[in-house]
Amino acid sequence: MSVEVFEGNTTDPKTFGPQIRKAVERFGAKAVTFVGDRGMIKSGQTRRAVGPSRQVEALGQEGFHYITAITKPQIEGLLRQGMIQMEMFDAEVSEVTTEAGVRYVLRRNPVRAEEMAACRRDKRAALGRTPAATGRRHGGVEGRNAYLREHARAHVDVALRVACERAEQLNMTEWVRLSRDGRRIVLEVDEAAQAEEAKLDGCYVIKTDLRAQVADKQTVHDRYKDLAQVERVFRTSKTVELEVRPIYVRLASRTRGHVFVVLLAYRIVRELARRWRDLDTTVPEGLRQLAQLCVTDLLENGRALCCQVPQPRPAVRALLEAARIALPEALPSKGVIVTTKRKLPERRTNR
Repeated sequence: MSVEVFEGNTTDPKTFGPQIRKAVERFGAKAVTFVGDRGMIKSGQTRRAVGPSRQVEALGQEGFHYITAITKPQIEGLLRQGMIQMEMFDAEVSEVTTEAGVRYVLRRNPVRAEEMAACRRDKRAALGRTPAATGRRHGGVEGRNAYLREHARAHVDVALRVACERAEQLNMTEWVRLSRDGRRIVLEVDEAAQAEEAKLDGCYVIKTDLRAQVADKQTVHDRYKDLAQVERVFRTSKTVELEVRPIYVRLASRTRGHVFVVLLAYRIVRELARRWRDLDTTVPEGLRQLAQLCVTDLLENGRALCCQVPQPRPAVRALLEAARIALPEALPSKGVIVTTKRKLPERRTNR
């Protein structure tokens, strides 16, 4: 595993070139296939670099390959060219190979298609109805019309502009039209445009330059879907377990150190997940149970002798045994008080 921190608000494509150089120069890689989403691996990075500028290393220069996905406009472009047809999108994986050796792996996810259709219906309802819990500026068309009826001096053009802004915010302007009819706002749905918008619901196309002899279409598809594991790593690193963000340091070296410690912590989380997989518990659940472990201070005439470790409960003992951790019977006591973020304000108040 490797981690790298970039200065400023660096976009994903700009971080891709350094990873290629790292694979070649630092790790000595010879045959690597990079898997990235449509926002990471761009076409300019998959072609051979031309000219003196080498800010973005081309995969082809090092003999590397790629697996990525293309955007919806790119899919529509392939449809217009006749390279792919809508009939090819199915629950089963299909494939098209160009003369240049680029392969397109196609699939329609019916579950995702239904989710997108339901989302579109929810947007339509949100734009039309009168939400009870939202403010005036986010009210639906019904709410705008009710306001116009109750306030004779209200401007229809203002209400129409607000409704149009709401439609744009919901990304509905391609298939919804808003107009005024006297002192009333009218919402119309362009069924043909809506059907065109929904045509590619659940459809995605994966692009690769790997030969079919190296990886068949199902393997290419499965490796791209494995990016879900990367997203899981990001969620684990950014949420309450590890909290890579926010970063309260200013020096670059300390920021790198902070991110490196989080990476090491994630290695522990991953190892715990492997060792606890037969206990029907997640790592956050297991850590919450382990947080209940405590020690008992043994005192003699007010002086701390040691900290005795009591026997843990059966559930906690099972976690420790699965992780191959043996607790000592006692710990030395140095009289040091460790204050957590939660108890620090309380201690300051009691001083």
